[in-house]
Amino acid sequence: MKLAISGKGGVGKSTVAAALALSLADKGHRVLAVDADPDANLAAALGVPRDIQNAIVPISEQMALIEERTGAKVKQYGQMFRLNPKVDDIAERYAVEHRGVALIVLGAIEKGGSGCACPESVLIRALVSDLVLYKNETLIMDMEAGVEHLGRATARGVDAMLVVVEPGQRSIDSAQRVQRMAGEIGLNRLVYVGNKITHPDDEMFIRAALPDHEFVGMLPYSESLRRSDRDGVSVLDLVEPDLKRQFVDILGRVSDSF
Repeated sequence: MKLAISGKGGVGKSTVAAALALSLADKGHRVLAVDADPDANLAAALGVPRDIQNAIVPISEQMALIEERTGAKVKQYGQMFRLNPKVDDIAERYAVEHRGVALIVLGAIEKGGSGCACPESVLIRALVSDLVLYKNETLIMDMEAGVEHLGRATARGVDAMLVVVEPGQRSIDSAQRVQRMAGEIGLNRLVYVGNKITHPDDEMFIRAALPDHEFVGMLPYSESLRRSDRDGVSVLDLVEPDLKRQFVDILGRVSDSF
């Protein structure tokens, strides 16, 4: 399974990404989790200890690696550099292992359409393509509210994009933008999860705002998830058994949608 997870900032996509990654690892899968959101929170959601989190250097800031692989100096313009750098060993060398999940933090990348062909961007895009198209591990990619890390060729290797939505108009607007951008690169396999549901009216609002969209789950607002964040443990450490089952059910429904 290769799954990209997107949605408005703060909607809970890192929580969902971590819960799905940990649930898959608990089932014996080899899981590669990729934090592709510049506001990187996936390590914390996975419960990676704080000292290890603080030691993680995003790939976009690995200057020696970027310069070695692209043959160009970072932050210098007018250079020639490799457009197909070697990246197939980066996951093994730079991933942080935690509870059966191998985590890679990408860091910031230039926005699509900005015209950037800088060495950092080229390396990250090549790395994402390698992870999606050629690695055998189950892949969970925590995206920002867009598809900036994916290109047309890479999109063909993604089984689905899961869009997390909360009951609010800004979240709905973001989900609709993600759908448009995904369609532009040929990623048409989108499924949706409602999150932070506190009342049946919340679910009704989301479904009415996104009619004819495939929802694979409606997750309640969880005080236990808030405590997990406060206490610095994984999103699954304090949640109720029923919520854990809901995450497993989401995985099953996503697989059925392929």
